[in-house]
Amino acid sequence: METKRIPMDMVIDVVSGAHFSGWQPSTTSSSSPTSSHQPFIIGVAGGTASGKTTVCDIIIQQLQDHRVVLVCQDSFYRGLTNDELKRVHEYNFDHPNAFDTEQLVETLGQLKSGQSVQIPIYDFKLHQRSTDKSRQVNGSDVIIMEGILVFHEQRVRNMMNMKIFVDADPDVRLARRIKRDTVERGRDIQSVLEQYAKCVKPAYEDFILPSKKYADIIIPRGGENRVAIDLIVQHIRTKLGQHNLCKIYPNLNVIQSTFQTRGMHTLIRDRDISKHDFIFYSDRLIRLVVEHGLGYLPFTEKQVITPTGSIYTGVDFCKKLCGVSIIRSGESMENAFRACCKGIKIGKILIHRDGDETQLIYEKLPKDISERHVLLMDPVLGTGNTASEAVELLIKKGVPESQIIFLNLISAPEGIQCICKRFPHLKIVTSEIEEGLNDQLQVIPVLGEFGDRYFGTDDS
Repeated sequence: METKRIPMDMVIDVVSGAHFSGWQPSTTSSSSPTSSHQPFIIGVAGGTASGKTTVCDIIIQQLQDHRVVLVCQDSFYRGLTNDELKRVHEYNFDHPNAFDTEQLVETLGQLKSGQSVQIPIYDFKLHQRSTDKSRQVNGSDVIIMEGILVFHEQRVRNMMNMKIFVDADPDVRLARRIKRDTVERGRDIQSVLEQYAKCVKPAYEDFILPSKKYADIIIPRGGENRVAIDLIVQHIRTKLGQHNLCKIYPNLNVIQSTFQTRGMHTLIRDRDISKHDFIFYSDRLIRLVVEHGLGYLPFTEKQVITPTGSIYTGVDFCKKLCGVSIIRSGESMENAFRACCKGIKIGKILIHRDGDETQLIYEKLPKDISERHVLLMDPVLGTGNTASEAVELLIKKGVPESQIIFLNLISAPEGIQCICKRFPHLKIVTSEIEEGLNDQLQVIPVLGEFGDRYFGTDDS
């Protein structure tokens, strides 16, 4: 009987987009992608009156357990000159030149580095900045940068960890703009309509709409789309939890999160998923973890001659490495490891676990393991007791702690704390950090016995 694979677009059709900024490869002699310990910066763009502020307000309200600040691009409007004030109704406030982009870039860079900044206060009736007032914004866990053109400038985009584009029907946006400009900014309806036709609509088509392609997430219907906003908030909370642990433990590394990886995590947690689909999506996640873990191995510079006869300067892979799987769940990671490392040696460790108690039952490791970098594999890090015993065994065999990289799919904070405190020079690479452990010492949300589900020996 043919098994029907679950399409990924069914999981992520609420929002579209892909990639959130994370680590950048190091250029030192030891490849070391690093998890960012900086604020999580969210850009929110969209047309005038599309609902950007409403989306931001809901995100801030739901993230009340974290320090969140909102910075509006409107604060960085240039003050108009005397000549511009005389023709203010002809001035295009939706054009990139209306903003002091250099100050915006400098301010966002300071916030990203944790500094406090002074944000200008702009008077929309006088079309000038306040000369005696400004708003102080301190460093925070989350910084939301909101404005119609926040995606237009590449330097601003590059500082963002998540980019959201709020979409709304043009007629709805026009109606909202008329209400806002007449009530809040003291303008008459005729001037609002003239400016919309002459400046706002052309600027949207020329500058704002083209920036939509840079968005990681597109929210149709703005603040009315609570499903999409809730999903975004859930993702941000996950990133913040990882962020806090990564601050404490520099040897903890979480792979770049995308809605593809979130979708795959959703699938493997589904109790009704077929065995074939569980294996398929688990293998995809495992491959990502393995590839990321390999990035921490040392390398040497190497030059090769290309087919055109030119010289390419690159790097040569680390030759002295091996894998060690913790039987039995760890064996599920071996195929992805072999797919990445041709002819790799893989050792085995079997540890019996009974609650908090562990006992080494069996080990078979390469004889020269002390000379190798070791990638230790177990898909689930719970209490950390089993992993600790495995690491202790490797150290007793002569493997330096700094040459051990522990790979897993999901980790509980308790397990991370156990391993990172006990072995501060070992690296952990995981794809997601969970809420914690329940009374049965299972990782929450409960995934089940990974090995049984992967190898088809569970009760179902």
